[in-house]
This record gives sequence, C-alpha cells and structure tokens, in this order.
Amino acid sequence: MQGIIAAIRWLNIATATAACLVMVLMMLHITLDVAVRYFFNGQIVGTLEWVSFYYMVALVFLALGHVEYRNENIRVDLFAQMMPKTVQLGLYVFACLLGLIFFGMLFWQSLADAMKATRNAEEAMSNFRFFIWPARWALPVGFAGAFLAVLANMLRAFTRREAL
Repeated sequence: MQGIIAAIRWLNIATATAACLVMVLMMLHITLDVAVRYFFNGQIVGTLEWVSFYYMVALVFLALGHVEYRNENIRVDLFAQMMPKTVQLGLYVFACLLGLIFFGMLFWQSLADAMKATRNAEEAMSNFRFFIWPARWALPVGFAGAFLAVLANMLRAFTRREAL
C-alpha cells in the first residue's frame, strides 16, 4: 500500500512541477510581450489566447492533485474537531468517498470532452488559426490527479487510523 501512495505522490509532484513550468513560461511570455510593446511599439500576436486557453488552464488544473494530496484545500471542520477520533475518521472516509465520486465523474466527463475536442480539432475564433483542443487535456489529467490524491489520503487515514 505504501508503494501505491508513493506512486500517487510522485505523480502529483510531477503534475505540480509541470504547472510550475507553465507558470514560468506564462511569466516569460507576458514579460516579452510587454517589452515588445514598450520598446518596439509592437505586439506578440496570440499572447491573450495563449494565456487564456493554455497557461491558465494548465496552471489551475495540473496542480489540483498536489494541493489535494497535501490537504491544502479549504476545509471547514469546526464541529468534526469536537467529535471522538473514530467519528472523525468515519466522517473523513465518507468525505473521501464523496470526493472519489465527484472527481471520478469530473474526470470521466472531461476525458470525453477532451477526446471530442481532439477528434474535431477544436479551435478558437480569432484572427488566426489557434487550436484549443490540447488545453482540454489538462482537465482530465488534473482530475485524475485529484482522484488519486483523495484515494491516497483515504488509504493513509486507514493506516494511521485517524483523519488527516
């Protein structure tokens, strides 16, 4: 079981690292666009599209699993803290099961949407040809990471016999 948890951890670290690289690329792209505008009174065509359709989507969704794995999502457990440890564990497992259903459904639907967009070579309406179907794949990857992170957290809670 520890091997599964470790594999999920490294998978989510990899996707979070990819999100960080996307953030650096976005920063460099925007900085270069501003410099071209300021110094040469020009522009880099497509900066808005790249930021909107690629960078921001990848940045948000690729890091989702890592955030979930580290339990850094927003929580409200005011009343659960006052309950016995066994009840806390039961509530945590129930919440994890709901999370698995939720992220599983999101993964399934976003995967179907990504495959459809890829098949149709989906593109944005702009002055130039701009394919947006590759950005659709960040969603199923992110939701799969979140699904696996919830699963890993639930397994860790079972082994520790306490809610995380």
